[in-house]
Amino acid sequence: MAEAVAGQDVKPKRRPFYRLLYVQVLFAIVLGFMVGWLAPHVAESPWMKALGDGFIKLIKMAIAPIIFCTVVSGIAHIEDAKKVGRVGVKALIYFELVSTLALVLGLVVGNVWRPGDGFSGTTDAAAVADYANRATHQSTVEFVLHIIPNSLVGAFADGEILQVLLISILFGFSLMVLGERGHTVRALVDDMGHAFFGVIAVIMKAAPIGAFGAMAYTIGKYGPSALGNLAGLIAAFYVTSALFVVVVLGLIARAAGFSIFRFLNYIRDELLLVLGTSSSESALPQLMEKLERLGCSKSVVGLVVPTGYSFNLDGTNIYLTLATLFIAQALGVELTFGEQLVILGVAMLTSKGASGVTGAGFVALAATLAVVSPALVPGMAIVLGIDKFMSECRALTNIIGNGVATIVVSAWEGELDREKLARGLARRIDLSDVETAVTTG
Repeated sequence: MAEAVAGQDVKPKRRPFYRLLYVQVLFAIVLGFMVGWLAPHVAESPWMKALGDGFIKLIKMAIAPIIFCTVVSGIAHIEDAKKVGRVGVKALIYFELVSTLALVLGLVVGNVWRPGDGFSGTTDAAAVADYANRATHQSTVEFVLHIIPNSLVGAFADGEILQVLLISILFGFSLMVLGERGHTVRALVDDMGHAFFGVIAVIMKAAPIGAFGAMAYTIGKYGPSALGNLAGLIAAFYVTSALFVVVVLGLIARAAGFSIFRFLNYIRDELLLVLGTSSSESALPQLMEKLERLGCSKSVVGLVVPTGYSFNLDGTNIYLTLATLFIAQALGVELTFGEQLVILGVAMLTSKGASGVTGAGFVALAATLAVVSPALVPGMAIVLGIDKFMSECRALTNIIGNGVATIVVSAWEGELDREKLARGLARRIDLSDVETAVTTG
């Protein structure tokens, strides 16, 4: 294996295409779709569902320690304590501005396209009772208090990202204050971080199996016909999400000095993984690793990415406003301009309050409808059957948005290595395999 020379591009030997992760995952997705379509009785088996769920659980198992090691290491190696607060404030400002744009875009497309007009389906309030019960909206005070864990161990055991992030920031600050006395602990945390990324590299070998099981079960359970029953809403949501990524995030990326299309190509492994599993968390460790190698500083990556998974849900925001308008139109309820402004404010809060909850997008929709107009809640049964097909797009948009946010905040901080960014996006070195980084790092 050729050794890298500092400051020079490396042209490693090309791996056979069938050994590339994104090719394997893509093949698994197609195979899973075919099995779910042609043999639904096989695809609906509990073991098939377990393939997808098991893989996601394996990834989630390592997310908390990876976030802890990344954040602690990033903070402990900086000298200016004010920087952490500065990065956090910039990230939150960016999140709120872009989230508002996502909500507004969903409203605009919903009013122009009007996918719910003429819908003649039926609704069943009992079908959405479980989601409605889980959608009790947290107040701002409750949301803030929930960030504080009951115990240090409990935050890791429950996998609460914001709680782990809080612990990591406090621990990182304590190591920063210790100075040289904390050198041994800092070195240990760095080594643990490398070890946990190694764990992820091993787990990722099973990514095609997880994607196959998740896709086969989804198609087998709901059937391809579910896609056609509410094709208007599905098409409107996918088109709106594509517009958001290409136009909104594209302009933001251009202002930051990079191409959104090259960035999408750079994270194609993660996008296909998210598509197959319907979970943006399944690609979180890989995304953090790739962003660091793209030139973003470790401290910015460690703060922005985990925070973005709760505060920067662009795909979920689009879904909330678009689905709310669709249900109102399908039920023949005309929402005034003032009521639509209420949707903006409510959705901005409910999208964050439901983070970390199973079926978070649908739970957030229930909370939004309950506040805007309780009469709309039974209409959730209209979209219940196809929500699974829209969850992939929500997750894809969310992970793209968080990746772009990290690069932008790094640029604002002056901690973006432009040479690494250009080299990585141009694919002059092979950055598609996390295992390579672990074995050479």
